[in-house]
Amino acid sequence: MARVVVYKALNLIAGQEKDPLEIFSLALKNVSPKMELKSKRIGGANYQIPREVSADRGTTLAMRWIIGASRKRKGGSMSKRLADEILNGSREQGDAFKKKIDTHKMAEANKAFAHFARF
Repeated sequence: MARVVVYKALNLIAGQEKDPLEIFSLALKNVSPKMELKSKRIGGANYQIPREVSADRGTTLAMRWIIGASRKRKGGSMSKRLADEILNGSREQGDAFKKKIDTHKMAEANKAFAHFARF
């Protein structure tokens, strides 16, 4: 079922844009984060520690965020919502891209706790 939804979404993108695989890879590149937060308990307090994200983990998070943003959208079939979110991701818009920006802002705000990453 998932394969059918993805292929329908790529066909919808092909009807609007040029190369759907190029649009999809651009969306993944734009949505994948460079930093993420890991929670760590030190001395009875929980700290959000910023850490760099590997390429594989970044791609996984990007796909997860695009699918989650597609599920939250209202109206239309899942393939239409997924196509819209992929197009928005390639244009640096949409909920999945906003999640990346929010994650980077939180990592920047908690930069003071980066020294706890060594423990």
